Amino acid sequence: RAFLRGFWLSPRRYPDFAWAWLTRFLMNLGNALVILYLLYYLKDAVDLTDNEAENGVFVLTGAYGLCTVLTAVAGGIWSDRLGRRKVFVIVSGLVAAVALLLLAFVTTWAGAFAGAVLLGIGFGIYTAVDFAMITQVLPSAAGRGKDLGVINIANALPQVFAPFLGAFLIASLGGYGTLYGVAAAVCVLGSVLVTRIRSVA
Repeated sequence: RAFLRGFWLSPRRYPDFAWAWLTRFLMNLGNALVILYLLYYLKDAVDLTDNEAENGVFVLTGAYGLCTVLTAVAGGIWSDRLGRRKVFVIVSGLVAAVALLLLAFVTTWAGAFAGAVLLGIGFGIYTAVDFAMITQVLPSAAGRGKDLGVINIANALPQVFAPFLGAFLIASLGGYGTLYGVAAAVCVLGSVLVTRIRSVA
């Protein structure tokens, strides 16, 4: 019991850590909603054949991955030079939201490609800066390994929730437009809540 209790970090006692955890959870949830249903989106909304959709997923994830890596490096360097984190997280969430709205309303191959590129840019900036911000809000030096494990739950849980949430949104609340609209709102909320973190610029 004492071991399990050690993984609980009171949001009242460590509010910055709690807000950082929540923003990471929301940003990863928005990202997961996109990736998990991309193949079906290309087939159902963009109207590609099965073979074209499979190739399309490869092209889009490649473009997304490349943009993520490049902007993670550039965003991390820029953030370090300015000594600021939160503004980068906010911008990254807004860029990701624009990408998701493109996917929601421009259901063409060109729209999907532009959305993938923008999403990679947004998530790349977020990934680099968020990791740096997390290290600044860890509660204590003695428990950093455990605390980073707690933060990692915010990466893993969205992968569990996203399939169920996505299936419900697609089947019951309007299809892919609703799915990506909700994902955009989740990303905006996740990025804006970073303003509640007080100990990081």
